[in-house]
Amino acid sequence: MDFSKIDSVYFLGVGGIGMSSLARYFYAQGKHVGGYDRTPSTLTESLELQGIHIHFEDDINLIPENYKNKETTLIVRTPAVPNDHSELVYFGENGFTMMKRAQVLGLLFNARKGIAIAGTHGKTSVTTFTSYLVNECGIDASAFLGGISKNYHTNLILGDSEYVIAEADEFDRSFLQLHPFITLVTAIDSDHLDIYKDFEDIKQTFSKFLGQTQENGIIILKHGLEVSVPENCKCYSYSLDNASADFFASDIFVKDGKYRFSFNTPDGKTEGLSIQVPGRINIENSVAAMAIAWSLGVPVEKLKNVLPDLKGVVRRFDIQYKSETCIYIDDYAHHPRELDAVIGSLRDLYKSKKITAVFQPHLYSRTRDFADEFAESLSKLDELILLDIYPAREKPLPGVTSDMLFDKIKGPVKHRCSKENLLYMLKELNIEVLLTVGAGDIDQFIEPIKKYLISEEA
Repeated sequence: MDFSKIDSVYFLGVGGIGMSSLARYFYAQGKHVGGYDRTPSTLTESLELQGIHIHFEDDINLIPENYKNKETTLIVRTPAVPNDHSELVYFGENGFTMMKRAQVLGLLFNARKGIAIAGTHGKTSVTTFTSYLVNECGIDASAFLGGISKNYHTNLILGDSEYVIAEADEFDRSFLQLHPFITLVTAIDSDHLDIYKDFEDIKQTFSKFLGQTQENGIIILKHGLEVSVPENCKCYSYSLDNASADFFASDIFVKDGKYRFSFNTPDGKTEGLSIQVPGRINIENSVAAMAIAWSLGVPVEKLKNVLPDLKGVVRRFDIQYKSETCIYIDDYAHHPRELDAVIGSLRDLYKSKKITAVFQPHLYSRTRDFADEFAESLSKLDELILLDIYPAREKPLPGVTSDMLFDKIKGPVKHRCSKENLLYMLKELNIEVLLTVGAGDIDQFIEPIKKYLISEEA
């Protein structure tokens, strides 16, 4: 598609993290950009402040006139918008050009030298880390991020070089729109079983995605992943600390609140690296990002110089409040393996402290499919507050509730709670380490919780 012939771009679901980066991109290209979303959020607020028109009611009368010319308007939709949405129906019945978010990203990505980071978890952090490292080392790449970079305060980076970096999302098989020059995969676990038949289907789709890497391109895999790779690509592996991998960390220790480690590449070992983003998982994420930068020819000494100023990603092991008696961390984890990673990192950092978590399950189907795994992960906590399931795009499933999950959790002190009563319950607890975790709207409680903790310290 020739985007130069488009004057206006209208987004159905503009508040999504992937949709919003595309909205920012087209706005930066001088297009009229607007759209619909179901609920206001900090992300939609930032888009509106930028100049993007958004409304929050499904009403065709709220669509501005300059988005009603089908010859010059592109409609971008997310799969989260239902097929009976009246605005979606209006655009479909009137012959507008309509594309999925993944299709638009694919066209922009494939027009340049693409670097794609995929994986059922960890991809947002690695994509953001990579974008920071290569840009601070002078490569000047564009990037479409799946989270808000705390260094750049955005999920879109516009660069002048031939490179573009993007998070490659397996949901709805979206990443099959991409044909990268460099492909990295962080993890392959069962997830999105509303889309995939089973784990074997997920593995085969990842193999298909890897097969779309350009000839003589580069593939970097988390060490131990069992997946097919094309023979016409150079393939590397990375790990947190497994010396069998091509890229790994060693000599890991904590000093002055920062992780210190050595970085090992096929060229040898470099000592004295440090990272301020907490959690051992973020050492692994930085190893992955540095492996990409190394593949682009960035000297390790340059990476060593810029890594200490990496700030990470909003809602990824995101320290919100810290005092002498209490620390509060927010995280986006919504899969059992992600919960294991964040809880494990908390145990590593705060060995003697009580860990209390507020968890909001995300999707009825995911809660059903991984109820036993969620229960096992959450049982590693000292105390749990379990909220209702956040439905997102789904309708309720018979018998699938937070109560069903709650009954399976063994070990921690546990409480069931509504969102309305969350702050009242927190006031009844003795909090040492607090974690809010989930991919729904639990982030709306970050500021109220911070205000409460600050008032308690006053």
